[in-house]
Amino acid sequence: MIDIILEALLSGWEALIDYVTNHTVTCLVPALFIAGAIAAFIKKEAILKYFGPGVRRYLSYPLAATSGVVLAVCSCTILPLFAGIYKKGSGIGPATAFLYSGPAINVLAILYTASALGYDLGLARAVGAIIMSMVIGVYMALMFRKHDRELIRDARKDPVNLTMGSTPDRPGWSIILLLMILLGILIFAASSLQWILKGPIVVTLFISMGILLWKKFNKDDLEDWWMETWDLSKKIIPILVIGAFVVGSIAYFLPPETFSPILGGESVLANLTASVIGAILYMPTLLEVPVIGTTFGYSDGLMGSGPALSLLLAGPAVSLPNMIVLHRIMGLKKTIAYILLVVIFSTMAGTIYGNLIV
Repeated sequence: MIDIILEALLSGWEALIDYVTNHTVTCLVPALFIAGAIAAFIKKEAILKYFGPGVRRYLSYPLAATSGVVLAVCSCTILPLFAGIYKKGSGIGPATAFLYSGPAINVLAILYTASALGYDLGLARAVGAIIMSMVIGVYMALMFRKHDRELIRDARKDPVNLTMGSTPDRPGWSIILLLMILLGILIFAASSLQWILKGPIVVTLFISMGILLWKKFNKDDLEDWWMETWDLSKKIIPILVIGAFVVGSIAYFLPPETFSPILGGESVLANLTASVIGAILYMPTLLEVPVIGTTFGYSDGLMGSGPALSLLLAGPAVSLPNMIVLHRIMGLKKTIAYILLVVIFSTMAGTIYGNLIV
């Protein structure tokens, strides 16, 4: 018995070392600084004010669908933000698009997925999440028109100027350039190129970033950036480290081959099963990556590409605790409709990706 426990712990330790050495240093650390910069310099409060029922759909839905880039949250962390905008008079469509996109397309999750599971799956996750959030929002608005009609009666236009946190000394383009440099560092550092090739590029990008920070950012800016990055790190890294270890230990008792008959193909049933599993399980931000890669065997070719995408699209957006809280916020009918839409469209996206694109 003791030998089995020790072997399981060793399996967890090996999984943890694998993820730390192969993904954390070159991917997660730069991604954390990117997320920290977004949180520090892009004001999400201005974006949230565009979710009212009286705002033009061509503005509210794209903003809601891409707002997850500003946040690094899981399916439960998004709930207080959703409750706030929902109760303050947001349209049901943009509100649910925001509810889905928040955990589904946060920059950390997308970049970590691309690095650990492949850039094709990372891109599919990003594109699929943006499209799904808008489609889900539109369907919710069509099904619950009465909700928006009542809000529109008293809706007041409150235009907000989106400045991306720019100041006279720090124009908006400097923030965009900083994010582009950070993204370049991430892409090249995590690439499969030899360091003799990518090293000079990464060093050049670091020097460019240093010059930009010296010219356009002050001490307070850097402190805000560091604090946001540190806050994200404290929330995410411990969970990811513990989660990777636990996932590796569980894999000793439930090897990936266990799930291959269920999730190994590209059938509609395999994608539906993955969507339902994702909708029920609670997975903190980023933990879905080692779960799919290790537990379900995607990294070993034992899980289909479609089911992997279905789980990635359904898992971060919905969970059992999330469902319970949503019921209290917007009622049973809206909650059931939202969950079914997430499962249905995650299944469709995975089936299309697995059979037509890959």
